[in-house]
Amino acid sequence: MSHQVAVLGAGSWGTALAKLLADKGNYVRLWARRENVAQAIEAARENTAYLPGAALPKTLRATHSLESALQDVDMIVSVIPSHGLRDTLKEALSLFPNVPIVSASKGIENSTLKLVSEIFEEHLHPSRHKQLTYLSGPSFAREVALGMPTAVSVAGLDAKVTERVQHAFSTDRFRVYSTDDVVGVEVGGALKNVIAIAAGIADGLGFGSNTRAALITRGLAEIGRLAMKRGGHPLTLAGLAGMGDLVLTCTGDLSRNRTVGLELGRGKKLADVLAGMTQVAEGVRTTKSAYDLALREHVDMPIVGEIYKVLYEDRAPLDALRSLMTRDPRPERD
Repeated sequence: MSHQVAVLGAGSWGTALAKLLADKGNYVRLWARRENVAQAIEAARENTAYLPGAALPKTLRATHSLESALQDVDMIVSVIPSHGLRDTLKEALSLFPNVPIVSASKGIENSTLKLVSEIFEEHLHPSRHKQLTYLSGPSFAREVALGMPTAVSVAGLDAKVTERVQHAFSTDRFRVYSTDDVVGVEVGGALKNVIAIAAGIADGLGFGSNTRAALITRGLAEIGRLAMKRGGHPLTLAGLAGMGDLVLTCTGDLSRNRTVGLELGRGKKLADVLAGMTQVAEGVRTTKSAYDLALREHVDMPIVGEIYKVLYEDRAPLDALRSLMTRDPRPERD
């Protein structure tokens, strides 16, 4: 059975998810904030700006009109960067029908320190919170678009809605697991980008697999501390939205956040690195949010703290690594 789906956000991930859903036989409207992007997708039948080489089916149409994108849809997929989500919701909320909403964005808002789920819940009436779900896990957009086997998690408060979303996205190349741990999935998806910057820095400095493994493992410990402080389940962090996404983002060449760290480790300044990128590296903004949130919640997050200093206080990457390595000895489990 085919459905009408709106995908809000025409970056690489939004386009990949829109293609996946359209390839399943659904009628998908892909909303782009910039009119020229929507027009270019319609003309070329691919998103040459953000996902070149991935041919889009005829059942996927791009539009710049929120009203057109959301008309008569059965499901909404939000792939709007976390820093732009609040403004988009203010603009579009009156157009939202009472259907499942799938958020595939990752991040923590700088000004409020709210997770994406908390921003949605702030704007939607409590009676509609059960319609909210959150998709996360190890998934590069290009590999999904190319049909490479991928496994992710979807989290929601209502089991029936979560199961509906699970089935809507599942294919023989895209496996979806369900969970009710929204906080764990959200925190894991946001903070893995910060640790990926750290891993990239280590690679850029010329260090090896030992260093990367240490950062991934101790980074996971920091993510787990914050997630559990906010009510998340520790086993979620051992799964796809935790360790799975963390390993992928810290090691994969397609990782934008690892790329930022790699260039910083090689000696480039942050402004120059970001100026050369066409897509958002969420970890840069999330680092500030995570640092502030750790202070507010009294959670020990030394890797996040050092990456914050590199990004926002111009600390030398090598000095940041040395600081992490020379802290007072402590038990591994704390």
